[in-house]
Amino acid sequence: MKKNLFLLFSIAMAFTAGAQSKKTKVKPPNVIYIIADDLGYGDLSCYGATKIQTPNLDRLAANGIRFTDGHATSATCTPSRYALMTGEYSWRKKGTGILPGDAALIIPTDKTTLPNLFQKAGYQTGIVGKWHLGIGETVAKDWNGELKPGPNEVGFNYSFIFPATADRVPTVFLENHKVVALEANDPIAVDYAKQVGNDPTGKDHPELLKMQSSPGQGHNQTIVNGIGRIGYMSGGKMARWVDEEVSTTFLTTAQSFIEKNHQRPFFLYFALTEPHVPRMPATRFKGKSGLGLRGDAILQLDWTVGEIVKQLKLLGIDKNTMIVFTSDNGPVLDDGYQDEAVTKQNGHLPAGVLRGGKYSALEGGTRVPFIVSWPGRIKPQVSGALVSQMDFIASFSSLIGRAVPQGDAPDSENLIQAFLGESVKGRTSFVEQGGPLSVIKDGWKYISPSGGASYMKDVGIESGNLPTAQLYHLTEDLSEQNNLAGKYPERVKELSELLEQIKQKK
Repeated sequence: MKKNLFLLFSIAMAFTAGAQSKKTKVKPPNVIYIIADDLGYGDLSCYGATKIQTPNLDRLAANGIRFTDGHATSATCTPSRYALMTGEYSWRKKGTGILPGDAALIIPTDKTTLPNLFQKAGYQTGIVGKWHLGIGETVAKDWNGELKPGPNEVGFNYSFIFPATADRVPTVFLENHKVVALEANDPIAVDYAKQVGNDPTGKDHPELLKMQSSPGQGHNQTIVNGIGRIGYMSGGKMARWVDEEVSTTFLTTAQSFIEKNHQRPFFLYFALTEPHVPRMPATRFKGKSGLGLRGDAILQLDWTVGEIVKQLKLLGIDKNTMIVFTSDNGPVLDDGYQDEAVTKQNGHLPAGVLRGGKYSALEGGTRVPFIVSWPGRIKPQVSGALVSQMDFIASFSSLIGRAVPQGDAPDSENLIQAFLGESVKGRTSFVEQGGPLSVIKDGWKYISPSGGASYMKDVGIESGNLPTAQLYHLTEDLSEQNNLAGKYPERVKELSELLEQIKQKK
């Protein structure tokens, strides 16, 4: 009898332990990483914008974590995306500046990247949208054949991209390794040094432009869809996309990827084009913001995010899908085209209270909207933790239980508790790249001395360049109005030495 009672007790205890184990075990989430292009800290109503409303992103923030100290690593797109993909500061590697549309791949194929981390953990991985990290092994490439290595070789099972940005040729979509809708009898040629083919250029035929280029910014070469681009292109007439349709094409492709993979874990890198130039949103959004085409593009961006969230709910996977929303760098109004972003600014402050913007060493260059939502796990909150996009490799490594080999992602830090809202502790220090390098620690920011103009007239943004050191106490002076370098020389020395230590790190 005693033996039978003991046996029953053991079975009951084992069942209870199994039930508790099932209860506490967290299913690996789907992850959708949405990155906007040139969206500023003050461009969303959940970050204080009053001249424009972004209800879908406001809801995403209200249901998740809205970070107030979230950063891209760099104040321009290619370097910040390089750091996101590799977990390494881009200034450590030559050739990671803003790339032309014909650049070779700069992401290593033999190291851990954000997508192959998920891929090795059994996730289906996809990229839809802007790439701008190079294609192929050399600049010279045959656009009419297989184009690789590229996104597929660094960890994406599926890719649907355009090679660089919308203002650079070639203005075509690539699906996996090939140009979409390319005709054999109309081959593509691309050159950034000399004109190819007979397509008119914005420089020679401004009368053909439906959007005039800003003087001196280089957007006056081959005309595609009535818009002058950077670089020269010929051929591929059927393959060239129409600007107003780019965003919805990317959206429907992203939705198809989600639909196809929703019954298994997936990672989607959804790289939006808005509000980067040339701003040419779908007709339904034109004139709706009152802020010119840039504001209209932000409305389109917000709607796009809303459509993704809606799909997740319809598929019943919203509770176990983490959405990260952020931007690759700070904002800019006049960046190549005269599209009324300046003349219809109407009091809107794209960087909010921050100084600077795209290209700048000031906070407006890298401090960006940064939202993390996971309804089944994350409690709504606002977090002041210092976090960076570069930290997702180490953080997701912890979340999905896939180790990063020694030496890979050397600058990425595991901040998963901050990203889940379980801690307000973020990075202890962080380097910003906006021209001169800056370093932040304990709420203090040091900008190293540098030459160059303090104001970039062509884009209308403060550069952050000064020939002497700058020191700001961001905790009390987020707008970087009071340079305290003269008052606290010991702090300047401490932070300048810290920056040198980080730069020397291997």
